[in-house]
Amino acid sequence: MLSALFFYLFAFVLIASALMVVSTKNPVHAVLFLILAFFNAAGLFILLGAEFLAMILVVVYVGAVMVLFLFVVMMLDVSFAELRSGFLKVMPIGLLVGFIFLFELIFVVGAWVTAPALVSEAPMPPPSEVTNTRALGELLYTDYVYLFQAAGLILLVAMIGAIALTLHHRRDVKRQNVADQVARNPKTAIEVVKVESGRGLQ
Repeated sequence: MLSALFFYLFAFVLIASALMVVSTKNPVHAVLFLILAFFNAAGLFILLGAEFLAMILVVVYVGAVMVLFLFVVMMLDVSFAELRSGFLKVMPIGLLVGFIFLFELIFVVGAWVTAPALVSEAPMPPPSEVTNTRALGELLYTDYVYLFQAAGLILLVAMIGAIALTLHHRRDVKRQNVADQVARNPKTAIEVVKVESGRGLQ
């Protein structure tokens, strides 16, 4: 009874905070609501007996990624009004992509089966002798190692896209040009000036 009560509590706060992430206008508040969502998801993982996933979610995502996002949002001078200005123009494309993702998720959930070829043929030890962390590691790095690597590539592409979207070159800032520095010679790098005695440079 108590576990069911905590499950509904965590689930309700998780859904509410997720809705606030996508509906709030302040990006800093959106990041804070996302941190709250992660904490409640960690609570659900603990109720399911996956304490390792719960701690990873809190330590990695809340303690590192979301705090980094918060500092980036607060420090970068990003005009969110300009980003939202073209929202209506690209909304049909976004809805199309969203419906495609929804169709794929429904198809995957409806047709999900465990392929016999992916299951390890080694005998499984009793569940009482295998820790949660070891079972997750053996499954992730043996049967699904290629999918794990593909997920890493997807995150890398997302990171490069985020950097490309937020990178702005200002014309009034003097930047370093490595090619010009390497191509310099003593004639262009040094200027010999003959100063008369008793007079300084002006």
